[in-house]
Amino acid sequence: MSDPALGLTMLALIVIVIIMGFPTAFTLMGLGMFFGFIALYDPSQPWTHNRIFDLVAERAYTAMTNDALISIPLFVLMGYVMERGALVDKMFYSVQLAFRRVPASLAVATLIICTFWGIASGLVGAVVVLMGVIAFNPMLKAGYDVKLASGVITAGGTLGILIPPSVMIIVYAAVAGQSVVKLYASAMFPGFFLSFLYLIYIVAWALLNPKVAPQLPESQLRVPISEWILKFREAYSRNILVGLLISLFSPAKALGIEAGGVRIRYGMLLKNFVAALVPFMLTIATFWLIWWYVVIHPQAEVEQELSLRTTAVKAAPAPTQAAKAPEGANLEQLGVGEKKGKAPPTSAETESGGLEELGSPELLKQGPAAPVEAGPDPQFYTWFWLSAAVFTLLLVYYYWKLEAEQFEILKLLTASTLPLGILTVIVLAVILFGITTATESAAVGAAGAYLLAIQAKTLDWKRVKESVFLTAKTTAMVCWLFVGSALFSAVFAILGGQSLVERWVLSLHMTPVQFMILSQAIIFLLGWPLEWTEIIVIFVPIFLPILKHFQIDPILWGTLVFVNLQAAFLSPPVAMSAFYLKGVSPSHVTLNQIFAGMMPYMMIIILCMVIMYYWPGMTLWLPNYLYGG
Repeated sequence: MSDPALGLTMLALIVIVIIMGFPTAFTLMGLGMFFGFIALYDPSQPWTHNRIFDLVAERAYTAMTNDALISIPLFVLMGYVMERGALVDKMFYSVQLAFRRVPASLAVATLIICTFWGIASGLVGAVVVLMGVIAFNPMLKAGYDVKLASGVITAGGTLGILIPPSVMIIVYAAVAGQSVVKLYASAMFPGFFLSFLYLIYIVAWALLNPKVAPQLPESQLRVPISEWILKFREAYSRNILVGLLISLFSPAKALGIEAGGVRIRYGMLLKNFVAALVPFMLTIATFWLIWWYVVIHPQAEVEQELSLRTTAVKAAPAPTQAAKAPEGANLEQLGVGEKKGKAPPTSAETESGGLEELGSPELLKQGPAAPVEAGPDPQFYTWFWLSAAVFTLLLVYYYWKLEAEQFEILKLLTASTLPLGILTVIVLAVILFGITTATESAAVGAAGAYLLAIQAKTLDWKRVKESVFLTAKTTAMVCWLFVGSALFSAVFAILGGQSLVERWVLSLHMTPVQFMILSQAIIFLLGWPLEWTEIIVIFVPIFLPILKHFQIDPILWGTLVFVNLQAAFLSPPVAMSAFYLKGVSPSHVTLNQIFAGMMPYMMIIILCMVIMYYWPGMTLWLPNYLYGG
């Protein structure tokens, strides 16, 4: 048997053996060593001197020294600490109250929690199990269709490995040799867009067929209001913000209120007034950060660079008189200087081009000024102020309608979601804006997760030990998987399997679009029997060298793979999300019902990939803007 045939045999065997249930990492290492021993066998040398043993050691050392993998245990620890800290219950209750008037409100709240909890934890199994415990039974008791309830939990739970910070993205970056932060930026908008498509599907299904998500009874739609707020409203105003503002300057009536064993103090009024301003403060902070990053920060960098250039010019020695004449002659020959029969340059011409050409002719080769030096695009100001006007109107309307029920929901949302939201934003912002590396950001996230769990008083020594043990177990699995995949890929290339696949693909004379469809279709089909880990570490390296031939951006292709692999958790027979949910669902719910609920979301994933391909700006705009294209 020829070496390329051995390579293809090895590739087929790995799929068969994994489907049979053998551990992926050690299967990769075992097959890699077996076929590598055959490929590198030298009859003139003892079998103990076979170079496969050197290759195993080299690949293991390379995996251990890969900086991209350092952040994995910290992000995993962050997820397990949050999962063990039981921080979701109050969040689900407050979000469900906020969306109580929306069709399929329980399913909408479940999707929102799955999305943001998935961002914070990045663990598919933990999110699906947790939401299965918290949301599945309430949806079934409310009369929701089993397919709707199971589909939203299983599909929403997989978003954690797509939206950063994600372990899957880190593994792909290590395999493909790409920047983790660029991949994080590229996956940001597609992840939220996919969640938005899920939301449209859920609401549309509930509107078209109200029986699948009956309206909740009025008793479950009513928001519990504190007694002191009812008396405070009678004393001041039905609008809570107006009443709180008046009470800060005229607190006499408020300080005399006592209800339910609670006596109002001035500090309590001030605290509630600040809570009422949370939407306003978040909006102001968001727009200020956008303005600072787009307008102020780049101009500060330009001014600093110009200052350094000016200092360098002043420090340079002045040219001698003898040296000036040839320079002037040369410049005149180049057409910069004044020639006979030609009018001298105007002051405008001198200011616009003459000085630059005289100072540094190399600048002519650099084209127009960079976007940072030229300032923001004029359209930015239009969109910025238009968005600011829209959000101002929304805030005015919100505060105009801020009565007791809305204020209670706002306080619940602030207490349950704001701390986690701030931590998530900080973890992502410090990575995307280049303030810290991915590893340092992961450390910040892990420390913040501990602080949140301690503040919620849900973390004890037992849960700390469990989270650390599970982190070590998961990290060891990923690292051994990376060692095994590196060895397997090396042996596959040595046997000529990689070159055989490349020659076969190139012989088909496909266009880039056809190759993109073929590669993504193969990965989609591989997601039915395999998990995302096997696909990324075994099959993705086969496609990566071919991308250059078709001039396909590995960032765009990789982000499409991330979205595509969402289906790996939803496609039977190895649909792990279904088995996670089945483990915590009532006995009358069958796997077939769960599978049926997941199928429409696989179609939505395909639709999202089509939109991403025809609109690549959704994927590439943010990394190109932040880091250059």
